[in-house]
Amino acid sequence: MAAMELILLQRVDKLGQMGEVVRVKPGYARNYLLPQKKALRATKANLAIFEGQRVQLEAQNLKRREEAERLLERMEGLTVVIIRQAGESGSLYGSVSARDIADACEPSGLTVHRNQVVLEQPIKTLGLTKVRIALHPEVNLPVTVNVARSVEEADKQARGEQVGLAGEEALAPEEGLEFGAALAEAGAARG
Repeated sequence: MAAMELILLQRVDKLGQMGEVVRVKPGYARNYLLPQKKALRATKANLAIFEGQRVQLEAQNLKRREEAERLLERMEGLTVVIIRQAGESGSLYGSVSARDIADACEPSGLTVHRNQVVLEQPIKTLGLTKVRIALHPEVNLPVTVNVARSVEEADKQARGEQVGLAGEEALAPEEGLEFGAALAEAGAARG
């Protein structure tokens, strides 16, 4: 299929700025850009409408950006704690999704939609992870997500202490030697 030409009504990551005419695949246009009202089809009539409303759209965009920047200043350094069950190795039973992060932000006074949470990949291990929240197409809030088994473990992680097997001594050196000798004896007895 041929690419579609669209006029962007706002900045879109990795695509372009407001007012640019871009060429995208039809599925991306039909399923994302057009329903989200981020773009218009690039027809002569729509170009004329856009040029007539350009000043108004830019003013609205500037106002939303300023509001997002004020919110960014207020929420700078936000850390959210998510309690999950995990195995001994620190692997979660499941994963932490964008919805979980959006829900965890609400008690701190930040109401975001899960679509605003930018996760490069799902969080599947315990620990601290940096996540971006897109408050505006041009304003991103970095949030630290602290995934732990309990509130006490989350506090330890926040202080920088190691938790789980990595933080505990598995075997003292002399115990490891005794364990190795016992394995060697068991192997010799079988052979």
